[in-house]
Amino acid sequence: MEKHHSPQLREMGIVVLMVLCLSTTMPTSISEQQEGGGAEELVSSQPRKWQDRVIEVKGGPESVIWIVQLSDLHFSVHHPERALDFKKIVGPVLKMINPSLVLITGDLTDGKSKDLLTMKQNEDEWIEYQNVMEDVARRSGLDKSIFYDLRGNHDNFGVPFIGGSFDFFSNYSINGQFGRKGNVNSVTLETGDRKHVFVGLDSTMATGLRGPTNLFGHPTDQLLTQIDSQLSQWDSQKGKSITKISFGHFPLSFSAFSESQKSLRDVFLKHSVSAYLCGHLHTRFGKNLKRHHQSNDNFLSSNKFFQLNIHQEPSENTKNCLFRAPPPKEFWEWEMGDWRKSRAMRIVAVDRGHVSYLDIDFKSGTKKTIVLPTFPLDSRFMLTSSLHQMYGCQHMVPFSFETIRCLVFSVSPITSVVSRIYDTRPGSPLMIMETTMTKFVRDISRGDIYAAAWNYKAFEDPSPERFWLQIEVIDVMGRSTLSELRPFSVNGLSAKISWTWKEFFVMGCQWDALYYPIFWFAVYSMLSILLIPKFVLVFSKKQYSYKTFISEKGIINCIAWVLQDLCRVHVVWFGFLGYLIYLLSCPWLIGQVFTDDGNRGYMTRMGWLVKTFNSREKHNYIGSPDIMVVVLPHFFFVVIPSILIAGALAAERSIYKEHFLSLSGKKEDNDSSQENKRSGKYENHRHRRSKFDFVERKIRKVLLAVCLVIYWKHFMVRINSVLFYVHNMSVKKCMHCISLCHRVRFHYFTRKLKVMDYYSSKSLVASIRINGLCS
Repeated sequence: MEKHHSPQLREMGIVVLMVLCLSTTMPTSISEQQEGGGAEELVSSQPRKWQDRVIEVKGGPESVIWIVQLSDLHFSVHHPERALDFKKIVGPVLKMINPSLVLITGDLTDGKSKDLLTMKQNEDEWIEYQNVMEDVARRSGLDKSIFYDLRGNHDNFGVPFIGGSFDFFSNYSINGQFGRKGNVNSVTLETGDRKHVFVGLDSTMATGLRGPTNLFGHPTDQLLTQIDSQLSQWDSQKGKSITKISFGHFPLSFSAFSESQKSLRDVFLKHSVSAYLCGHLHTRFGKNLKRHHQSNDNFLSSNKFFQLNIHQEPSENTKNCLFRAPPPKEFWEWEMGDWRKSRAMRIVAVDRGHVSYLDIDFKSGTKKTIVLPTFPLDSRFMLTSSLHQMYGCQHMVPFSFETIRCLVFSVSPITSVVSRIYDTRPGSPLMIMETTMTKFVRDISRGDIYAAAWNYKAFEDPSPERFWLQIEVIDVMGRSTLSELRPFSVNGLSAKISWTWKEFFVMGCQWDALYYPIFWFAVYSMLSILLIPKFVLVFSKKQYSYKTFISEKGIINCIAWVLQDLCRVHVVWFGFLGYLIYLLSCPWLIGQVFTDDGNRGYMTRMGWLVKTFNSREKHNYIGSPDIMVVVLPHFFFVVIPSILIAGALAAERSIYKEHFLSLSGKKEDNDSSQENKRSGKYENHRHRRSKFDFVERKIRKVLLAVCLVIYWKHFMVRINSVLFYVHNMSVKKCMHCISLCHRVRFHYFTRKLKVMDYYSSKSLVASIRINGLCS
């Protein structure tokens, strides 16, 4: 493979590039329609039920379009730097990029108090958002109508109903100002040979709870029907290829199922969308928050509950080379970083159906030059099995494979663009190709695309991570900008990237499907711990104790001894059983769930019950599975540890009892000879007892320390829970109420311990009296 190409090859590359770019030439114009106006011009008498637009993209290059995504702005009155940086950075950057759309995928405002405990809407934050977006649109020179913003869960904290006095999104958002009040809005970008459909969805709760039990998206069956309709709006037309992209706030792992147990994933797979763009998770859980979804019809598949890695294995690997064969049902889910802390922005490009993206970090300041490779695609996060199938059928390989392409955005004129390919097989990267890229020039240009011809067949390899691409751009100021070094695979093989455990936790687990299995697992575990040893103790001749464990050592005997000792302390055992029944059947929390000072609601294991705004009837348990952030931590970090610690304390009591029995000495077989030494023996016993109480009972001290840790953790969680759902109550008053409540609980708990010690001391005194050690 040659490092430099001959002049003839370069000339051929320029010709190929010109053919590629001019093949899609058509008259440039703009056609927009809203609410069905003018829709007949592009779709024959097709009715419009929801707002949508069609924009015929103006200027070249016609083979590629690009948009910008921003997410999780969290404008806050307590953190003014977020809005100030947004105003200072985003406007000039958008002017440099000149995107066809700007998508802002939720959490426009923060809606939190300074101590992060009270979560409700703040109108000052919304006014700030409106003013900043006006300034950004003005400084960018973009038409404000191409900005689409979505409601996030923070924008919905405590909103009783859409259109009410606390629904500031409808008044201050860009979508609200342009009358895009529906939960689904679509816009189509049309070039010479392709339509690019962007469908935005708002899946926040219709009744917005205050946090933290407002964490999930809740798509309804009606919403799914609307999304399905918008994604299929151009399917009946012939002649132009269609690329479909959807965008929303919530990742699919944090999106609930609808009433009929359908999901967003089902709709996206049905239409084989290229990508679903979302936010919500920020960057605290990792940088690889991407997920490739593929249809799997296997009934026993675990994909309903979790996916182990970024790439999902297909249910069947069949190659269909028929002309116009339906593509595999698959799509990419790309979560992006937040503006709040990461100052992140994403550019998404569609180059002849090949979708790629670039995430930019503005924490270190603005960028003078931005480079986005559009082909070949990153084999880690952008390739699909349809591309692999297409390449396997050689007659289906598109003309777009003939060149390496990239978009360049810069504040200064560009003097040179060079692409380099590295081979990693020798061990260290070895540059095997370097070629100059040529700019496509046209009278009216939206941006700069560069291309270079190459022999793509020379880079076929069974390893998707062997070859890596990097592009260097130099401007007139002599500044050099390097693109990210990316692996690529021309034959469509995907590099397998594994999640970290945190990335798997937030992207790989379908929490709506997992909530009740985990919940009932915890409940049955606690019932087993309490009931099975009790039944064995009552109905079986086999009794387990410390003596049994000493004589027949084993893990089963140890567990049975500990749990049966807990059952023998009846007050403690019945207390835990009653508390568990209470958690299953009674309210957990009662509080103010909306921003206003109106209706209160109460939370159970199935969700919140609150009254609607226009009737006295109650909702059917809203906020599920959102309540899992309260329910599951309480089970796994408070209740279950408390049961186990209580069992350990009961077992320690048995050891303590046996220790005293061992101090009683031999039986009274020589009473006359032992009478004179009784006094000295009693003093020795007192000395050894004191030593055992304060030195040797270290296990009991550790267990009591663990009890205090659990108590303190539970105490702090209760404080936060009350502060989350109270209104117009001072923190001091909340602390006093909760402290009083927990003092009662603590005295009850210590009373249980005293009961355990009472039974222990009673049996010990009896045994000591029998052995003649007490008067």
